[in-house]
Amino acid sequence: MIARFLCSVILFGGWALAIERGEEIRLWPHGAPGSEGETASEVFQPGDNARLPKQFTVVHYPSIYVFLPPKEKANGMAVVIAPGGGHSQLVIDKEGYEIADWLNRNGIAGFVLKYRLARAPGSHYTVEGDALPDAARAMRMVRSRAAEWGVDPARIGFMGFSAGGEVAALIETRFDAGNDSSSDPVERASSRPDFAVVVYPGFKPGTITVPKDAPPTFLVCADDDRSHVVTTVNLYLDLEKQGVSSEMHIYASGAHGFGMRPKHLPVDTWPDRLREWMADRKLFKE
Repeated sequence: MIARFLCSVILFGGWALAIERGEEIRLWPHGAPGSEGETASEVFQPGDNARLPKQFTVVHYPSIYVFLPPKEKANGMAVVIAPGGGHSQLVIDKEGYEIADWLNRNGIAGFVLKYRLARAPGSHYTVEGDALPDAARAMRMVRSRAAEWGVDPARIGFMGFSAGGEVAALIETRFDAGNDSSSDPVERASSRPDFAVVVYPGFKPGTITVPKDAPPTFLVCADDDRSHVVTTVNLYLDLEKQGVSSEMHIYASGAHGFGMRPKHLPVDTWPDRLREWMADRKLFKE
């Protein structure tokens, strides 16, 4: 397995280096299921980088933005990142690109997910019917193209913030092994994350059922984010009931939406705890 992975990295390394930082790749080139025939424009707020919008309020064409670490730092790990925004917007700079930058500094490939918004004005999309399939397709795409991007297909995780935390909780509990008979090579890949990172998630009680084969999970929230800390703790307890290895950090203060931006509070150190957890799980292995 390791030998095949190293050969793949060498074979496709030149292609990976040709990927432009933040390059957008649509998950379904000819339109996502449920968005067939859609021709409307997406609505977004431009960012400092013309290629990377800072916020989306209408999404019809789900995609991933590819952030690969420098070749000399890459360790083969990858994470699909689902930004938050209450399913009415995507805070894709703060809870997407900035997270990918942190991952890259740690040698990890980041794939920022632009998923369809169930609560945007006039939206006909749903969380379970559209955002979850977008997350599953993103996992399949990264796994199916792992060799091209220098990624180990057995070390691909999913990280979500707030509403994206709900998407993370859904994909880590409602994955499948892929469809071996599909003519689409992406659909043949498994959608199961090898690990999950769930940050101040928000979802209704009773909507998440944890299976025994859910992946190891890291959870973090602030205690003064009352509604989301209850969700975080309940998910942790549900994981524990199924014997799923989990680690949870609840900080006294930090409120909602802290991401990885400094607040000059102890919550600022949560990325260090995440990296330690990844090392403890042997996810950094070559």
